[in-house]
Amino acid sequence: MDIATLRGEPKRQAGHSVSLAERFVLRSPHVSDGPAVHALIRSCPPLDENSAYCNLLQCTHFADTCVAALRDGELVGWISAYRPPQDPETVFVWQVAVAPAARGQRLGDRMLDELLSRPACRGVRWLKTTITEDNGPSWALFGRLAERRGAPTTREPWLLEGGHLPAGHATEHLFTIGPIAAADARL
Repeated sequence: MDIATLRGEPKRQAGHSVSLAERFVLRSPHVSDGPAVHALIRSCPPLDENSAYCNLLQCTHFADTCVAALRDGELVGWISAYRPPQDPETVFVWQVAVAPAARGQRLGDRMLDELLSRPACRGVRWLKTTITEDNGPSWALFGRLAERRGAPTTREPWLLEGGHLPAGHATEHLFTIGPIAAADARL
């Protein structure tokens, strides 16, 4: 492995330019990423904005199951996820955010694959998330993951508008993928 690869830099060959997608660095977040995570989520409606404190906890306590995507040192992608203590074979993806300038390059796909390849996801057989009915990009993102993993899916209303959630917040559908292929195998 060469030094550029160790530093996360793209390989350059004579006469070849580096695409924007090749310049993404995917890593676990650091506490210093907290403010940028908060700002990124704010810039990605309809995502629910969490407190800055919540984002700092995600960047520290849950860093092993969160993914920060950087391009030229700027945070342009984020996944927050965790393994529910009562369900250790599951990873629950809380939020996926991709900056408008980084969309259309399958960054979400790459971040999900990165998450599932980590040691913190060894033994994961199920990926769960919640998606509102009208969030087409999220349905497509998680549908592609199920296809790549050759895994079945289920979908059911879970957190209901006007019941669990305040009026005006659409029902969140629990989307389950699994069982999935070995989580530590890169695709």
